[in-house]
Amino acid sequence: MSRVHTVLIALSMGLAVASCGKKKVETLPPAPGADASTGQSTSNQPIPGSHADFLAKMGGQDIIYFDTDRYNIDDIDAAALRSQANWLRQYPNKMARIEGHADERGTREYNLALGERRANAARNYLISIGIDGSRLAVVSYGKERPVALGSNEEAWQKNRRAATITID
Repeated sequence: MSRVHTVLIALSMGLAVASCGKKKVETLPPAPGADASTGQSTSNQPIPGSHADFLAKMGGQDIIYFDTDRYNIDDIDAAALRSQANWLRQYPNKMARIEGHADERGTREYNLALGERRANAARNYLISIGIDGSRLAVVSYGKERPVALGSNEEAWQKNRRAATITID
């Protein structure tokens, strides 16, 4: 094959690839909760039943905290879980995942087991006050997902937790 043929083939392939680009979408549909004529949000409030709504209504009570090597539900935890249960009752089709966590101390295996006991303690309390257990999943992350970095009591306190995440 001659050099001219090679160049012509390369140019034609380049043009073919260039003409296959994505087409630009002229307009997008409005987001949920947006005004169709303006595309602007009709409210600064989260969509009812969304995880953002859950977080807004919980005001920080989506997470409960534990003492070192503990997984018992105290009065403060019980109040937070009652708030979560009230929200879940409003949205009976919503599922939730309870994530158990531990601080950095201890082995990986120990902290995974402790995180699971913490998540199950929260789940069991929610079930005891009327939430259907089939709506509640449990996962343990042990010490693998800290929210606070550091090797001190302040960081450890923040990491010993069970967090409730609503699932769409």
